[in-house]
Amino acid sequence: MLATASLLSACSKSNESASASGSSAAKSSGSTASSAASLKIGYSDWPGFVAWQVAIEKGWIKDAGLNVDFQWFDYSASLSAFAAGKLDGVLVTNGDNLVNASSGSRGIIILATDYSSGNDMIIGKKGINSLADLKGKTVAVEKGLVDHLLLNTALAKNNIAKDSITLLNAPTNEMPQVLASGKVDAVAVWQPVAGQALKAVAGSKALYTSADAPGLIYDTLAVSPSSLGQHRADWVKLSKVWDKVVHYINDPKTQPDALKIMSARVGLEPAAYAEFLNGTHLLDLEGNKGVMVKKDGLDSLYGSSYNVNKFNVDNGIYSKPVNVDSLIDPSVINAK
Repeated sequence: MLATASLLSACSKSNESASASGSSAAKSSGSTASSAASLKIGYSDWPGFVAWQVAIEKGWIKDAGLNVDFQWFDYSASLSAFAAGKLDGVLVTNGDNLVNASSGSRGIIILATDYSSGNDMIIGKKGINSLADLKGKTVAVEKGLVDHLLLNTALAKNNIAKDSITLLNAPTNEMPQVLASGKVDAVAVWQPVAGQALKAVAGSKALYTSADAPGLIYDTLAVSPSSLGQHRADWVKLSKVWDKVVHYINDPKTQPDALKIMSARVGLEPAAYAEFLNGTHLLDLEGNKGVMVKKDGLDSLYGSSYNVNKFNVDNGIYSKPVNVDSLIDPSVINAK
């Protein structure tokens, strides 16, 4: 889910129609406000982002006295819209937020929705049974994106040299076809596309997932500095709505209803969506307070972002490290 400035530029034309139709879809499926909304937020197809649909359909955002327009996008199109100043906030990985900031589009992370705990995968075709089997083989990945980070992490943890494999750059949403083509031996991809790849290629299997590196990939709500300055009280209220969402989803009594709402947003059956939810570790406000402690290590949003900052520079996504600390504001989730 990482997107470089050049990627966003390249994708902008192809995503214009998706962005437009996405916005319409959001308004027709439970947007919480009219076009005169005071806060506009872009969200997309990731369980920790789709979870907001529960708050939308339950009316909890309006109940909190908020006027918010959640707009549905393809993920990269949401980043483009935020960079263009069309949104007050965007649901984004911590690494992507650094990429945006490196090109001048600063988003201040005020909330971590979750961290990936299995939904990002390296999938090998039949006959590839371990990461060691990838030596001398070809792996497809969308270079510079979050599962490129996952791949590098997996190789390092297993003492496999990066130059012992050949990388093929390919769009994430095309990975099922790429793996099925026989031109590659493995792909690095996130859900729901990962599940599509596993179904498309008989005998394929997950060799390494984000469950093996919890905290490597955080998903967050980032807002523009101007909106945060003007509407801080509203963002605090929205963070408390999020806390209600997480508890509703995690409660065995109400989870079936939550799954029904979330799965309908993306056109899946609740049982199928439950599998994706299992690979997403949602973070309530208490969980946020834990990960927003400034320290090294993947159990901290700061430490995880320091890690991806280095990855981005090492891989030429941007040339100079971004000031991570200036892009995280714990005061919102810590507000009384």
